[in-house]
Amino acid sequence: MDADRLWEALAMEFGICLASRPRDLGHVVTAERLGFTHCWMADSQMIWSDVYAMLALAAERTTSMQIGTGVAVAPTRPAVVTAAAHATINELAPGRVFCGIGTGNTAMRIMGHKPMPIAEFDDYLGTLRALMAGEEADVVFRGRAAPARHVMPDDGFVRFDPPIPIHVSAFGPRAMGLAAKHGDGLITSAPPQPAAIERVRAGLAAAAAEAGRSIDRETFPVSTLTTTCVLRPGETLESPRVREQTGAFAIAGLHYTYEQVTQLGRPVPKHVADIWDDYAAALEEIPEERRHLRTHLGHNCWVTPEEERFVTPALIDASCIVGSPDQVRGRIAELDAAGLDQLVILPPIEEKEAVVADIARHLM
Repeated sequence: MDADRLWEALAMEFGICLASRPRDLGHVVTAERLGFTHCWMADSQMIWSDVYAMLALAAERTTSMQIGTGVAVAPTRPAVVTAAAHATINELAPGRVFCGIGTGNTAMRIMGHKPMPIAEFDDYLGTLRALMAGEEADVVFRGRAAPARHVMPDDGFVRFDPPIPIHVSAFGPRAMGLAAKHGDGLITSAPPQPAAIERVRAGLAAAAAEAGRSIDRETFPVSTLTTTCVLRPGETLESPRVREQTGAFAIAGLHYTYEQVTQLGRPVPKHVADIWDDYAAALEEIPEERRHLRTHLGHNCWVTPEEERFVTPALIDASCIVGSPDQVRGRIAELDAAGLDQLVILPPIEEKEAVVADIARHLM
């Protein structure tokens, strides 16, 4: 099969992730018109706008696009609140709503706290799954468990049918195990390389078997967060336009890496080794008790001036898909063959229109 016919046979879906901000709702409408299938609305209370207010507005302004949290922060809202919020949006856009849910890695750390522990997340997901189906579940509140369910589900307040799929956010093997146990899909931010996707699929299959489930691509989609830049003739990873379109996502990965290294003792990845000492020293000039207020500044929206020097070709290449139209198509086809179902594109705020237009023109 030639490259064009292989591309036409591609099963990959394209979604957008939006840093929740009311003035950018028109971008969701544009993305739907261009053919993007999903909008993952980001949730982080101390960075962006309220995610459920944004989803309600997006539900009213779209007609076909799937809309949901990308991802909801479990530790800041009890499962009953998360379930009711999604079921409310499902009343506004029946059958178009999904729930992405995670432990709150960024949202909690930016408040100076740790994400939800895995054991608590396991319990939370089990409770949420029952509540999201309109069923009864034992809910623990202030140390006491009591049965709870929405007692007026058929009076226009909420809607549990059509069902709301749950996409569990996971990066490490334990969280992926919970995705296989409780979820209808996985949302992650794996390196956009076939070997990484194959490892994700293998890990999910093993975890599902341990949980007594059988999952495959037909029943359990895998989505990954990244961004792309289609090169123009003569451009490289160091070109200004490429840096503008990929820098925010690349730097957000550096923010995450800093916390993984300093708080969890993970090794410094090779692709940041040449900038690591300089970057860490810059952050460590800030008093430790206030450093969490600075680490994620500009997170996935823009690159702060003092961090521009850290946007290196190696950092971009590790997390973003950049190349000529044919090269990008080839990379996406390889990811599709490895088991990836959706690319969720998160460009910087000022470049988002240009990025989705390029994807629609060259890739969709």
